[in-house]
Amino acid sequence: MSSYQVFQIMKIPPFVLASASPARRRLLQTVGIEAIVRPSDFDESQIELSDPAELVKTLARYKAETVAPQFESSLIMGCDSVLSINGEIYGKPADISEAIARWQTMQGNFGDLYTGHALIDINQNRTLVKSQVTRVYFVQMSDKAIKAYVATGEPLKCAGAFAIEGFGSFFVEKIAGCHSNVIGLSLPLLRQMLGELGYDVTDFWQ
Repeated sequence: MSSYQVFQIMKIPPFVLASASPARRRLLQTVGIEAIVRPSDFDESQIELSDPAELVKTLARYKAETVAPQFESSLIMGCDSVLSINGEIYGKPADISEAIARWQTMQGNFGDLYTGHALIDINQNRTLVKSQVTRVYFVQMSDKAIKAYVATGEPLKCAGAFAIEGFGSFFVEKIAGCHSNVIGLSLPLLRQMLGELGYDVTDFWQ
């Protein structure tokens, strides 16, 4: 290995994902980023904002900032997602009854999935915070289908009560915007943010 290659490897900091989401971790793995997972355990109930874009950006920033002191020379990524339907903001449903009620509103309707992204570069002492939104159109569903989907347990684990990469994909008619954003992390936005900090996504392919 040449001295130039060693320099290239040494200057790329570890990538830390301040999220317990398996979907976000898998998404990063599919594009060659092996993240260190360190959930923030930040109490989201502390933050009450009526604007979904501002809400997810604020939560993403707090999650990243909570984890950052645990690391040196790292990139810390915090994310948060909510679904907005008819002006109402929804995160993960609290229980089965809430998930069923949510889907009764969602079916045959559309919602806007917002994901906040906060990226802290400890080496440069810089923080970028941005949001991405994707419109999701849901199919008409019977009560039987709604109850069967909720019974899988998947909706209870996801913002918006659905996972487009799981059983929920059957009930999404179409999306308008970034597909990976619906999974919980916009890869095009991440590429842009890394670029603003002076990195290329290929730098992380090791």
